[in-house]
Amino acid sequence: MRTEHVRIEGVDFLTTLTLGAPVGLLALHGGVEGGTAELATEVATRTGATLLTFTQPTGPPTHIPSTRMSPCAPLTTFLSHTTLTISLHGHNRRATPRTIYAGGSNRPAARVLAAALSDSAPAFSTITTLSDIPHPLRGLHPDNPVNLTRDGGVQLELPVLARTTHPAPTDPEVPPEPVVEGIEAGVRALMERGAGR
Repeated sequence: MRTEHVRIEGVDFLTTLTLGAPVGLLALHGGVEGGTAELATEVATRTGATLLTFTQPTGPPTHIPSTRMSPCAPLTTFLSHTTLTISLHGHNRRATPRTIYAGGSNRPAARVLAAALSDSAPAFSTITTLSDIPHPLRGLHPDNPVNLTRDGGVQLELPVLARTTHPAPTDPEVPPEPVVEGIEAGVRALMERGAGR
């Protein structure tokens, strides 16, 4: 595990990088979208996937769009080491508090993750049809890091209830076990199919 401080658009981040399998878990907004860094870390620990998280240890939380997360050294290393990325994000859509959106350029991988989440976390609905995913949550921009690995990736947009077991922010956040198990099962299924090799 390597930790490194980086500065992007005037915002200080602490990155944590652990190199593992070619499937990688990425949390670009761990300091803003509560629970995403903890969720990525737990799944990577259980599966041996590569992990990169960004958190903001100081200052007010600042959301920098994924497409503007500059290619700092940890992200460059992550993207060169992995071939399939699963990027965890948080959404706060009040109309869909139990909906997980599976966007990103790798549609077959999105369906594998959605099926695993449906089995392990049936309290949530996972949407893979791009036309049913709100445009800002689709994760299809070519500059989005989720799409910069060889096999592209899956952008999971998770509601608050799928990211943390606490109604108010805590440090650290504790992701709900069914969601952890669902993403873990999906990552294992992708690894067994040779994804990321």
